Amino acid sequence: MNPSRIEIVEVGPRDGLQSESQVLPTATKVDFIRRLRAAGLTRIEVASFVNPKRVPQMADAEEVLDELQPDMAGARFIGLILNRKGFDRARQAGCTEVGMAIATSETFSQRNQGCSVEQGVEAWLDIAAAARAAGIRAQITLSTAFGCPFEGEMPVERVLALAERVMSGQPDEIAVADTIGVAAPTQVTDLIGRLRSALPSVALRAHFHNTRNTGLANAYAAVEAGVQALDASCGGIGGCPFAPAATGNIPSEDLIYMLHRMGIHTGVDLPALLDTSRWLQEALSHPVPGMLVKAGLFPNTRRN
Repeated sequence: MNPSRIEIVEVGPRDGLQSESQVLPTATKVDFIRRLRAAGLTRIEVASFVNPKRVPQMADAEEVLDELQPDMAGARFIGLILNRKGFDRARQAGCTEVGMAIATSETFSQRNQGCSVEQGVEAWLDIAAAARAAGIRAQITLSTAFGCPFEGEMPVERVLALAERVMSGQPDEIAVADTIGVAAPTQVTDLIGRLRSALPSVALRAHFHNTRNTGLANAYAAVEAGVQALDASCGGIGGCPFAPAATGNIPSEDLIYMLHRMGIHTGVDLPALLDTSRWLQEALSHPVPGMLVKAGLFPNTRRN
């Protein structure tokens, strides 16, 4: 089932940069986000409002949002949050959308977020209500939905049960994340198909890591199964810093190249995004994992 359009949620400025060993200057981050916006990406995860001692790369979240205020029109700048304190910071900073993550794995939740899964659900329900009152779009990601580095395979029934729990917060969207990059396309088809059947009223999104080189295959399976949006990171940078051996996200330009060749529109100017990926390599002083930045476009024409 190929849709005519898929929304791309660009996560490079947050999920990508938070895994880098260096901390980019605020001005460089803002330049990065503006380049992505100029390439046609309208939904961008720009910062995480978490403990700066744990993620120093995101310590300037408020400063980034302050600089982006003139660019708000026509864009949704997303702040990642894990608790009410993070939400309050994101709201005050001017985020137009917040995204929260809850692990399906109890062990991962305790180690990554410092709380139980149940405590995460309670925090989400509080945040969802506060977001609605403030007129802020709120979405939820179910992380480790396909596997956990500590508990192994993740039962589909556990993911479905957690999705049912978070639905009481009336999320604008639910995403499933392959946090450690272990999923296979058949698992993706099964899980998303069952989510669509169980929760037909909610928009679905998917977030894949390319740790074992299955990211694009899983993204294709997610499209076939009926997601409306996919996360990706310019150049393929990032991956969960708390997941062992994480090697990056799906490169945005690689994913968009595949979708465009399939006749699926994204609204993104791919040559402009490819230029941004090349710029990013210079900003980071190292090559990015993406393949399109190395191979180039075919055919070399613009299409969005």
